[in-house]
Amino acid sequence: MITFIVALVLLVVGFFTYGVVVEKIFGVEPDRKTPALTKTDGVDFVPMSPWRIFLVQFLNIAGLGPIFGAIMGICFGPAAFLWIVFGTIFAGGVHDYLSGMLSIRKGGVSLPNIIGDELGKSTGLKMFIRLLTLVLLILLTTTFLSGPASLLQELASLRTLDFHGTMVPIAWVLIIFGYYALATVLPVDKLIGRFYPVIGGFLLFMGLGIMVVMLGWHSSEMPEVFDGLQNRQTNGLPLFPMMFVSIACGAISGFHGTQSPIMARCVTNERQGRWIFYGAMVAEGILALIWAAAAATFFADPETGTGGIENLQAFLHEHKDNPSAVIDIVSRNWLGTVGGILAIIGVIAAPITSGDTALRSARLIVADFLKWDQRPIPKRLIIAVPLFLCVFGMVFVNFNVVWRYFAWTNQTLACFTLWAGAVWLFKKEHAAKSQTPATDNHTRIFNPKNGYLVALIPALFMTMVCSSYILIAPEGLHIAPEKHATGYIFAGLYTLGCLFGFITWIKKHKFQ
Repeated sequence: MITFIVALVLLVVGFFTYGVVVEKIFGVEPDRKTPALTKTDGVDFVPMSPWRIFLVQFLNIAGLGPIFGAIMGICFGPAAFLWIVFGTIFAGGVHDYLSGMLSIRKGGVSLPNIIGDELGKSTGLKMFIRLLTLVLLILLTTTFLSGPASLLQELASLRTLDFHGTMVPIAWVLIIFGYYALATVLPVDKLIGRFYPVIGGFLLFMGLGIMVVMLGWHSSEMPEVFDGLQNRQTNGLPLFPMMFVSIACGAISGFHGTQSPIMARCVTNERQGRWIFYGAMVAEGILALIWAAAAATFFADPETGTGGIENLQAFLHEHKDNPSAVIDIVSRNWLGTVGGILAIIGVIAAPITSGDTALRSARLIVADFLKWDQRPIPKRLIIAVPLFLCVFGMVFVNFNVVWRYFAWTNQTLACFTLWAGAVWLFKKEHAAKSQTPATDNHTRIFNPKNGYLVALIPALFMTMVCSSYILIAPEGLHIAPEKHATGYIFAGLYTLGCLFGFITWIKKHKFQ
């Protein structure tokens, strides 16, 4: 219980301390008009109240990641708690804040435009980022379609389809897919803006219910970091980098960078940014913390308080590594039949409402590229229908395969976003120095020396994670365990090469 309480406090404190530091480094301008006010179109650029945007942002980013990812991540041991806390504060919160605020500053543009503008003007780079982002969103929407459909199948069995050994709950897939189609093309305030705040509050309430039961009746069975940070995974996967990719949305997620611009088009004042973007990430970190602790605690021996992580892995293995089975059994046992169903519905709502905004984001990315006005419905449909077909086709691919490729693509996109943020922050600091005397204390507060480090440091760390993952992971090059050290060396050299390139660019930029 001590680990959980300390981790919870650190997340809250991190928002009110490091979140403020990041906000000051960025330098909000409350008098600057936001795109929601200058580009209002009644479809995507729609002014909304801050509390409503926060709940929508939270629901958009809180899909399967902080729940499924946390359950799979805690299988590596209590080290997962450390990654959730410090990843959220120093990486995820920074990533989400910068992606949202840079979108506002650049007129509400989508993530590929932000990355392309900062990391290079070449058409090839921008096209690569667009394709990478679209692939991520299609993979993510597929997982956020298949996952909820499987959970709904647990509640109410409808027709399934055996596709080459993969059981697809086709009836639920079609129902959810129909909803996705509506949410993708309707104006943002008609469906998303009205109902998502309610569902977001509902999801937070359900997470709170799980936490209360866990702390009140099962505190002695909760895992602690002082039990040891060694790898507890029994399938032979190394803790680094596998855990840092498994726990994606609960610590840092490139998907969030695709969602922040959607809400950036609704923000009416830059001061709202920390609460909406950084704050939603912290709320998601708390949700991940709850489910990671709950999954390990539930399966612990009630008499000895041990064996929870090992028993969890055995349970997952019996259920073909499907975390939805964990959600089902934990919710039903701890919250009763009615409470369990309500909790599962809350967990179902999260990925569904992230899947539709993923498709919406994909539509906006394509529209930005084609420079198509999205007010006419036919133009929305011309873009959306091919995306629908891609996602529907991916449903028939094995869920675990789609999830693993989504996870790596997700974290790789987060790397690009953080590197773009570091470049933007450096250029902002350099411009301020060239225009204002260094003795101006007011300017120094809002343009601190080397402020770009808040983005550069997590960018380097995530570069190391992603480059080593592609060398070691089963879905990557899958080098033999005895050669993992070689993989880490190559990944480290690549990361140092990225740092060297950044330093070279800094030196060149200073003299321009």
